[in-house]
Amino acid sequence: MGDTDDSNVVSELRQFRPSAVAGLFSRADARYVSPVLLAGVAVYALYLTVNAYPGYGAGLYNLMGEQIAANGYLPPESIPYYTVDGVPFAYPPLMFYVIAAIRDVTGVGPFALARFFPGLVTIAYLAPTYLLARDVLASRPAASAVGLLVALNPKVLQWHITAGGLVRAPAFLFAVCGIYAGYRLYTAVETTGYERRWLAVSALCFGLTLLTHPTYTLFFVGSFVILWLSLDRSLAGFLRGGVVAAGGFALATPWLLWNVSTHGIEVFTEASGTHGGIGGGLGVTPWLAIPLLLAAALFLVRRPFLGVWTVAAALLFQQARFVAFVGTFAVVALAFAPVRTAVAERVPRPKRRTLAAVAVAVTLICGLGVVGYSMTVAEPSIAPAFVDDDDVAAMEWAGDETPDDATFVVVGDAAEWFPDVSKRTMVVGLWGVEWEGAETYAEQKELYRTVSTCDSADCISETLNAADVTPDYLYVPKGTYIVRGKRTTGGGELAASLMAAEGYEAAYENDGVVVFRVVSTES
Repeated sequence: MGDTDDSNVVSELRQFRPSAVAGLFSRADARYVSPVLLAGVAVYALYLTVNAYPGYGAGLYNLMGEQIAANGYLPPESIPYYTVDGVPFAYPPLMFYVIAAIRDVTGVGPFALARFFPGLVTIAYLAPTYLLARDVLASRPAASAVGLLVALNPKVLQWHITAGGLVRAPAFLFAVCGIYAGYRLYTAVETTGYERRWLAVSALCFGLTLLTHPTYTLFFVGSFVILWLSLDRSLAGFLRGGVVAAGGFALATPWLLWNVSTHGIEVFTEASGTHGGIGGGLGVTPWLAIPLLLAAALFLVRRPFLGVWTVAAALLFQQARFVAFVGTFAVVALAFAPVRTAVAERVPRPKRRTLAAVAVAVTLICGLGVVGYSMTVAEPSIAPAFVDDDDVAAMEWAGDETPDDATFVVVGDAAEWFPDVSKRTMVVGLWGVEWEGAETYAEQKELYRTVSTCDSADCISETLNAADVTPDYLYVPKGTYIVRGKRTTGGGELAASLMAAEGYEAAYENDGVVVFRVVSTES
């Protein structure tokens, strides 16, 4: 059944009807989904082992949660410290309210929350991934293969298990749940009442995705449209999709109305395109050939949904995690039937379960090796820690020992965490600035990159003067540090140059960081 084409999907889905009606998972699913969840737990344990601090940054996310709690759980108009004027609180708010509630109730710190929470959600989204693969491929073993490969894919993990996963991992969970509900809606073999339940679940998931992350909302919408085009194409199906959209927007309406009344409709147009949310994809590159070839093969075996979904993920989204996720379904859909046939012809039935167990073990061991390499050795890493103990000590010093209105320029990606930990203003930084418009975002991004790659005091002074930026302090990591996710080793040379320069005085130093008081930026 792994090679069943989409036109026969309704009849093939009947075998899953009892589990779907009773509670999605049946006893027969347990042995196939268990290795998938085991892989998710193993990856999570590996990540925690190699990362004493969370990969990437979530300082802005945590600060938004803090500001929500401090404002009596009413949405704040802006978030301070990230640039002189702060940044608008225009983000989809759901997870920031979750962050506020968790920190309020438990007292957990920002680093612990960003380190532990996302990985739990990466395990959770493997369950709907398995269900979607089970039904799309009409095969539990194939679904297990998809789940394992998704759980062990560095590109899928990169922005979900790390600190950015505070928002992105739940958005992905909601989107995959909604896409699965949409698949069931458009291939429903049950009663009209059961279709309505899938309709309600789809609408709920769309609303939650809309309230969590805009790019994942686009992934949800694009996937839903492809579901209708590939599996239904009826007016009734189009109207069901409209009901899903209306229900999701109804759930998000209070936030949308508040946002527009507070910031104006232009806040959305100004932010669009700053992170490559939709459009661009893989571009015209050799890498584009891979999903196109997969799609062509899928059309040949009469799997239009997977074919169109693969092309759309490659062309519409610059983020590789989407095509990596969808591409896993495509690869398994094409490879599973030949492999199953070969096993059936060559392996006696009593030995097949042993062979399957060995295959799972080898996949898990090799996959963990790849993930571990991607986290620790590969450049760039999929989980670079922006800060260490020395950074945290320097940031806490800044919060304790500098005036409340002190301004800082922070070299390197530790800058993302700096305002939240120190509660001091960072005058150069791109985080949250996308809501100020593409031009401002591009200017801040370029200024930040230039400052963070300077190797001398003259470079720092010239760059700040050209931008008309005069901070009170300059925060410089010594040795290796991260710039835009990539390691650089220029910190020691820059620190030595600043030590010898007349316009900079060392105000604080530990083994990893020097904080300079800026006396003058004149060369």
